[in-house]
Amino acid sequence: MDENSIFLGKGEKPVSLDLRFANRHGLIAGATGTGKTVSLQVLAEGFSRAGVPAFMPDIKGDLSGISQPGKENPKVTERCQQVGLGPIEFQGSPTIFWDILGESGHPVRATVSDLGPLLFSRLLSLNETQEGVLNVAFKVADDNGLLLLDLKDLTAVLGYVNDHRAELINDYGNVSPASVGAIRRALLVLEQQGAEDFFGEPALDIRDLMRTSRDGRGYMNVLAADKLFHNPRLYSTMLLWLLAELFEQLPETGDPDRPNLVFFFDEAHLLFDGASRAFMEKVELVVRLIRSKGVGVYFITQNPDDVPDDILGQLGNRIQHALRAFTPRDQKAVRAASETFRPNPNFDTETAITQLGVGEALVSVLEEKGAPSVVERAIIRPPASRIGPITPEERQWLTVESPVRGLYDEPRDRDSAWEMLQHRVEQTPPPEPERRRAAAPRASSRQSLAEAMLKTAGRTASRRLTEQIVRTVLGTLFKGR
Repeated sequence: MDENSIFLGKGEKPVSLDLRFANRHGLIAGATGTGKTVSLQVLAEGFSRAGVPAFMPDIKGDLSGISQPGKENPKVTERCQQVGLGPIEFQGSPTIFWDILGESGHPVRATVSDLGPLLFSRLLSLNETQEGVLNVAFKVADDNGLLLLDLKDLTAVLGYVNDHRAELINDYGNVSPASVGAIRRALLVLEQQGAEDFFGEPALDIRDLMRTSRDGRGYMNVLAADKLFHNPRLYSTMLLWLLAELFEQLPETGDPDRPNLVFFFDEAHLLFDGASRAFMEKVELVVRLIRSKGVGVYFITQNPDDVPDDILGQLGNRIQHALRAFTPRDQKAVRAASETFRPNPNFDTETAITQLGVGEALVSVLEEKGAPSVVERAIIRPPASRIGPITPEERQWLTVESPVRGLYDEPRDRDSAWEMLQHRVEQTPPPEPERRRAAAPRASSRQSLAEAMLKTAGRTASRRLTEQIVRTVLGTLFKGR
């Protein structure tokens, strides 16, 4: 088998993905239960054998099987015969497990500054005005050397901005207390959803996603996303943050013989649902330019319509599993999907999409000079690794033997914005009148019985003296008259 390509399956002829064009991105689409996960697994382990590491979220838990060798069974034997594949050498791929919660893998963390105001606004579902206030908070923190590492840092800076808004208005513009309050409430909701574990240090070093094993195979980085998936904003924001970090940190490589890293984005529609125009522009920019860094991005979704046209047009390698056409909208989606393929004169693409069986797909890959191949109706080959999830004991053993063991497992909390602002409050002396009042002993507001009697006697004597003076003055006046 050609070591410069990944064998995907066979239709009228074998279909393989040329590694030279694997960083031109791709799409795996199809209805639930049609074989998308197996296609993803075949691609991923093919990249691993070629020495290309990959990152993939595991929403259902069954992608963890890529770490273990598969087993012979009648279905696998039959599928191998159908695609003209000889006996499979079953083996798992070297795998690192990650998990934001740190339960099913090594913790994944990022600092608040790493995400920046645009991604944070997306994460918190802020409107335009609130996003502007968040930008002010980030700028004030930057100008004052306040490190934004975790959520309590951002909350502290927002409080500082709100308390000093009159002083900041000339340099940063008006800050509405209502907007600050809305952002702080959104942060509270985010904490309650478990996002607090994601923000902090040590932050993930993307170089740890690009490891290869001693025998030259690329590591598969599997993110446990079964719980994370229930917070779709955090899920999509985290994955986009990783893409942005790769884009900013990796050097330009042009068109390499094979990718430096492949990034799989499962349930891709979550990235685009409810996204602002500014957010969409950032996604489109990253996807368009990141291939020059040697990174291939593969979206996995049920319907190609889930991906905006500007991004869909950049996905040159396509594996389209069956779509169902029960409604007029479904029929329109099938028609749109069929029109994106280079036609094959031997069958009607639109009809074939609705007739594909489980494990079948319409496949089109980039060929010489980057042109898409004629679409093939192909049976996807079986993977060499296990299909299905691994046991907790197997996961635990792989975590213990992981090459990043000890790098991220313990959180670190150094002095940052929250501690700095607390220190300023403790060190700042009060205004002069307040210092004088603070220095004087505080008098009790309660009177003793003796004090009350003396005050009463004083008031009585004063009143009698006043009456005597008045009588004397009036008597003098009347006598004179």
